[in-house]
Amino acid sequence: FSSSPSFTKANIKLVAELRKRTEVSLSKAKEALTATNNDVDAALEWLEKDLIASGAKKREKVQDRVAGEGLIGVSVLSNGFSKQNAGRGVRAAMIELNCETDFVARNQLFGELLDDIAHTAAFISDSDAYHTIANSKTFLDKSLLPAPLLSARDPLQKPTTDVGGAVDALIAKVGEKISLSRAVSISHPLPSPQSNVALRVASYLHGSVSGGFASQGRIGALALLALKSRLSPVIENSAFSEEIEKLQRSLARQIVGLETLSVRGADETALYNQPFMMFAGSDQPIGTVLKQWATEKGLIESGEESGLEVLEFAKWSVG
Repeated sequence: FSSSPSFTKANIKLVAELRKRTEVSLSKAKEALTATNNDVDAALEWLEKDLIASGAKKREKVQDRVAGEGLIGVSVLSNGFSKQNAGRGVRAAMIELNCETDFVARNQLFGELLDDIAHTAAFISDSDAYHTIANSKTFLDKSLLPAPLLSARDPLQKPTTDVGGAVDALIAKVGEKISLSRAVSISHPLPSPQSNVALRVASYLHGSVSGGFASQGRIGALALLALKSRLSPVIENSAFSEEIEKLQRSLARQIVGLETLSVRGADETALYNQPFMMFAGSDQPIGTVLKQWATEKGLIESGEESGLEVLEFAKWSVG
């Protein structure tokens, strides 16, 4: 006595649709539809789980390899005090995602994942307490890796996996070791109406991939600036926002372009001692230029302390 096995055969049209939407192999598309009784939505979930499981297995195999290539990504969701930004808070993040080869670092999937992780890191920053830029390892392990991965391109899209699972899924796709080596976030809530201090975030990236994302590069910097005193009258000037954007971008470019190791110090590795070459080719020290700029813009009066300060910065190179 015998009986035929009871199973659903994969529908050819649905196989084609699934491959178009996911770019999986023919056999894997058939397997997913067979396992889900030709339910495309269920098959998509099955493939997502299968990819993560496969990536976790491959991660174990490649964990001893060296992932010395990759890119740095920055996401700035709110750059701080301005006329346009009614919230006046800051929320930003910088991450480094590594792989084994430059070929994979230029891959569209790698770039999209880097963009999404940076966006997620900025989004989940705790707005109830200020996080210093140096708070890297704790944020990476305890907050970022287990966080639901948010899409930078479609913020309303529902997360289907966490950051760690997404990294494993990419390992399964490209066959290389992929590692999220470091991450920092800056978050500060809305200042009180009585406050005369507000924050700004500056960022710059160098060495971006041709045809890649503007928010990615091989060298990156994220800096936190403080504006002090007489903010309300100045900020109402629409030209001020453009001027502070130009200044802070020049500061971030200076940090990236020169050997900058600290904000203040005894030699020219200190930002404030360097000639401000990235700002209209100035040969004056940055500390002097910032004080003059704050006076000219009405943040302070002559003789008062500086109305614009660089509080701290992070500068990374890949690897």
